[in-house]
Amino acid sequence: MATISLRKGNTRLPPEVNRVLYVRNLPFNITSEEMYDIFGKYGAIRQIRIGTNKDTRGTAFVVYEDIYDAKTAVDHLSGFNVANRYLIVLYYQQAKMSKKFDQKKKEDEIARMQEKYGVSTKDK
Repeated sequence: MATISLRKGNTRLPPEVNRVLYVRNLPFNITSEEMYDIFGKYGAIRQIRIGTNKDTRGTAFVVYEDIYDAKTAVDHLSGFNVANRYLIVLYYQQAKMSKKFDQKKKEDEIARMQEKYGVSTKDK
C-alpha cells in the first residue's frame, strides 16, 4: 500500500498536513454512519463533527488518529462524489478559520454602526 511505504520512508510532510480535516459541500442529510463509512476506509477515526446550524450545514470536521491516514483521505476524497455533490476536503488550519470569524465580527460591527448613525453604502 502507498501509506505503508509512505510511513517507512523518511518523507517529510508539508506543514499544512494535519490530522484534522475540514470537509465542505456535504449533502445536508448525510448521517454520521455514512461519514464513518466514507472516511473510515482510510484509517482509524477519532471523531467526526457534522455541522447542524444554518451557517454550518454541509460541513464537517473529521479527526484521524494518524496524520498519514488524514493525508491519504485528502488525496483520495477531494472531489469524491456523494449524492451528486463533489466533496471539498481540506486540512483544518486554525489561523484561517479564526480570520474568517474575526472578519465576520468586523462586518457585523460595521453594519451596526452604519445603522446606528444612518449611513448608507448605496450612495457610493
